[in-house]
Amino acid sequence: HVQLVESGGGSVQTGGSLKLSCTASASFVRVTYMAWFRQAPGKEREGVAAISPASGETTYYTDSVKGRFTISRDKAKNTLYLQMNSLKPEDTAMYYCAAGWTGGKWDSGTALMTRWYPYWGQGTQVTVS
Repeated sequence: HVQLVESGGGSVQTGGSLKLSCTASASFVRVTYMAWFRQAPGKEREGVAAISPASGETTYYTDSVKGRFTISRDKAKNTLYLQMNSLKPEDTAMYYCAAGWTGGKWDSGTALMTRWYPYWGQGTQVTVS
């Protein structure tokens, strides 16, 4: 059983920064795809950023966060990160960490889809005002 625990959320002013962490209970996340998603009240959950397990890690971002957010991982710590800079009010949402992959090819068209990730954290709230 894999557990994912997010932390690092909070309230910040527009233009501020936060760094989210997602720590996994199992070391298998060192060799699997991982991603960050977010869900604002009344909206569907959307993919924010995803990262491959390969040594030359491939990353994908949704257009609205490109140039502002950076996904990374520390395999030794079984931890995924999301550095968020230049935060905007529209970034306000519950942020979720996801891991694993049950889909076919992982690429720019699939990496940010919720349906292919089997393991999810409980989320951490980010509020930008």
